[in-house]
Amino acid sequence: MDFFITLGWYSIPFLVVLSVLVFVHELGHYLVARYNGVGVDVFSIGFGPEIFGWNDRAGTRWKISCFPLGGYVKMVGDADAASTPDVVKLQKMKKDMRERSLFYKTVWQRIAVTAAGPLANYLFAVLVLSVLFATVGQRYTVPIIQTFQEDSVAHTAGFQAGDYIKEVNGAPLQRFEDLQTIVQGSPDQPLNILFERNGELLTLSVTPKVSTITDHFGRPHKMGLLGVRGTEIAYTLYPWWSSWWYATTEILSLSWQTVKALGDVIIGAKSAEGLGGPLRIAQMSGEIAQSGIISLVWFMALLSVNLGLINLFPVPMLDGGHLLFYFCEVVRGKPLSEKAQEWGFRIGLWLIMGLMVFATGNDLLHIFFK
Repeated sequence: MDFFITLGWYSIPFLVVLSVLVFVHELGHYLVARYNGVGVDVFSIGFGPEIFGWNDRAGTRWKISCFPLGGYVKMVGDADAASTPDVVKLQKMKKDMRERSLFYKTVWQRIAVTAAGPLANYLFAVLVLSVLFATVGQRYTVPIIQTFQEDSVAHTAGFQAGDYIKEVNGAPLQRFEDLQTIVQGSPDQPLNILFERNGELLTLSVTPKVSTITDHFGRPHKMGLLGVRGTEIAYTLYPWWSSWWYATTEILSLSWQTVKALGDVIIGAKSAEGLGGPLRIAQMSGEIAQSGIISLVWFMALLSVNLGLINLFPVPMLDGGHLLFYFCEVVRGKPLSEKAQEWGFRIGLWLIMGLMVFATGNDLLHIFFK
C-alpha cells in the first residue's frame, strides 16, 4: 500500500513534465500544419473522453482528456489520433476541404508537418539547457576518484581515494565521464595517467581489465574497466551568447548515447533490464523532483530529447514511420499502396504494444524485486 501511495505522489511531477513535453511536441505539428494551410480539428492533451475544452476561431477543439499519457493533433482527413488516413472520407471531400487536408498537400509539406513535432522537442531541450547552462551551469562529475570496486586494477596499480585525474596519455581530462569513455574503449591497453595527490603531480601506468560480453549473434565485445567511481558534482557556467552551443552539443551527445545503447540492446551487447517504461519514469520524476526544481527541469530536457528521438524511429504510427512512407513516395514518385500502409500501421501498432508490455514488465521487476 505504501508503494502505491508513493507512486501516486511521484506521478504528479511525472504527469506535469509529460504534459508539457506532449504540448510542445503537438504544438510543433500544429504550427507547421497551420502555416501550410492544413486544418486542425482537435488538439488534445491526453486520450479518451474529454474533461474540458474549447473551440478557437479556426475551428480547432483544444481539450484535456482523461488519460494524460500522451496527446495528439487530429487534422482534416485523419481517421484517428495516429493520423491514419480516412480513405473513404478523403475520397468524398469537396475541393475546399481537400485544400485544408494534409493528405492533399505536397509530399514536402507533409514531411515538414510530420518532422515538426520531434524538432519542437529538440528545440525545447536546447532552450531549457541553454538557460540552465547560463544561470546554473552545466553539471558534470569531477574526475576525482572517490571509491574503488572490488578487485580494482586501479587500486592495485597504486591509485588512492582523492586522486584528481588530470591527463590520460597526454590528453587533458575535464570530466569523470570522459575517463569512463577512454577506459571502456581501451581494454587491455596500458594508460599513462597524470593525477594530483596532496598538491603533487604524479604519473601511474594502469591497464584496464578486459570485460567481454557476447551478443545474440555470438560475437564478443570487449570493454575496459578500471574499477573506480567518481561522485563529486560540479557546474560549469557559460555566457548567454554561447550557452546554446554547449546545450546543442550536449543534446547531440545524449541522442548518440541513446541510439548506441539501444543498438547494444538489440545486438545483445547490453542487457535490456535498463529499458524502462512509464512506471520507471514516474518513479524517477518523483525522486528527481525531491532534489529540487533545477534537477527536475534538467530531467525534463532529457525526456524531451528522448521523446523527439524515439518519434523519429522509422516505426509506423510514430512520426518516423510517416516520414519513412513519405520518403518512399519521394523516391518512387507516388505514394505506397493503401495495403502496404495499412500493414505498416498494423506492424507498428504491435511493435509499440510489445515494447510497452516489455518495458512495463521491466518496471515492475525493478520496483518490486530490486
